[in-house]
Amino acid sequence: MDDGVRPRPFALSAAMVAGTVTAGLALRLVPIGLPGPVVKHGGSILWALMVYAIASMIRPRWPPRGSAMLALVIAWSIECAQLYHDPVLDAVRRSQIGALLLGRVFSGWDLLAYAAAIMGGAAIDARIRPA
Repeated sequence: MDDGVRPRPFALSAAMVAGTVTAGLALRLVPIGLPGPVVKHGGSILWALMVYAIASMIRPRWPPRGSAMLALVIAWSIECAQLYHDPVLDAVRRSQIGALLLGRVFSGWDLLAYAAAIMGGAAIDARIRPA
């Protein structure tokens, strides 16, 4: 899948990951009075963008569409894994970090939010990549 795409500078990739993590944590943990659906779906969108940023950082020469497909597989797999319940896994999900990383309850709406966020992120990435 390496078609000679110029990689995004690593520092920019790391800043994108840090920025999405910071924004997501602020959205989910800082009580600023936003409606519940904005917090829930906004957090899901930011989480998916973080997954895309990490995927494109791990495979920097992949085209954005390739990173998007990898990110989508990861995001959807983690969401679908919420349908599986094991006492140890559920205990991890009950912790704050476990809930933020793995989620707690499966939602088909999250699958749509992830797809939209990742595809939007890839489209923007394709436009801002160095020529």
